[in-house]
Amino acid sequence: QVQLVESGGGLVQPGGSLRLSCAASGSIGSIYVTSWHRQAPGKERELVATIPSGGSTNYADSVKGRFTISRDNAKNTVYLSMNSLKPEDTAVYYCYAMIVPRLSRTPRDYWGQGTQVTVSS
Repeated sequence: QVQLVESGGGLVQPGGSLRLSCAASGSIGSIYVTSWHRQAPGKERELVATIPSGGSTNYADSVKGRFTISRDNAKNTVYLSMNSLKPEDTAVYYCYAMIVPRLSRTPRDYWGQGTQVTVSS
């Protein structure tokens, strides 16, 4: 059983910063691509940032220069550092990972439960 657990969301004023964490636990063989997504009320879920197991990161245009995705492979954890936050960044943030469970050769999609980020004065 593999689980993704997010933490770090909350209420922050415009211009502030937050750091989200997503820890994978359970029977993990290999973690391939990981990413952060967000969904604002009344809107579709959108991709925020992606980081593969090796290679360069990618960001949505709306967060470039403000958000940074990183991962600690030893801890099976992916982070999203968010700076210069704006009210339009308000959303539920979800982490995603493509993971091959231990004793399996099939990669599977896993999602976290989501963490609320609210940017408001």
